[in-house]
Amino acid sequence: MSPLGALDLAEAQPLAVLPTCAATPVPYARAKRACDIALSLLLLLVAFPFMLVVALLVKLTSKGPVFYVSDRVGLAGKTIRFTKFRTMIVDADRLIAVLKSKNEKDGPIFKMKDDPRITPIGRFLRKFSLDELPQLWSVLTGDMSMVGPRPPLPREVARYDTRAMRRLSVTPGITCYWQVMGRSNLTFEEWLALDLKYIDEMSFWTDVKILLRTPLAVFGGKGAY
Repeated sequence: MSPLGALDLAEAQPLAVLPTCAATPVPYARAKRACDIALSLLLLLVAFPFMLVVALLVKLTSKGPVFYVSDRVGLAGKTIRFTKFRTMIVDADRLIAVLKSKNEKDGPIFKMKDDPRITPIGRFLRKFSLDELPQLWSVLTGDMSMVGPRPPLPREVARYDTRAMRRLSVTPGITCYWQVMGRSNLTFEEWLALDLKYIDEMSFWTDVKILLRTPLAVFGGKGAY
């Protein structure tokens, strides 16, 4: 078990058996990286006191670690460590098999509006995406970007077809088209279509447009669960 949080054993799979994908060339790669470093560092500094409060609330309101840490699939199939504030009960991984029949999404993802594994404070954090704040560190280190497809779980990638594999051709991000256009209210096919749209339209100004729309989508609290 990670010293920071419980790894969801039901979701972890050896990435060696998963398919890989060639990286998509990014003409503005230097500008994108510079923006990632500047924004993630600024947001970490501004949000740090608030993150301490969130960490305290998570620790005091439910049994278990403050952080949830798991393996995700990053650029070209690379394994990355994915960290967020814990929003579920400690034994959430043991209940995933029981809840599979109640999955409300198509494709390889699992989503459930009234997921009984989510803690009361966790539901609030998810509504406003506050549980994602620790991922700013992953942006700073280069494993993630401010804008890009969300990093999938190994078990999800194991079910990807060739079209879905294109999601892995760019660095995963904190926000992207589907997060400002419906969030979890969208189907997997809609998520995928929007991620591929981003990959096809990638530019510095596309990133700026998505970043400017993200706060309104997040603080609106719609489509998050």
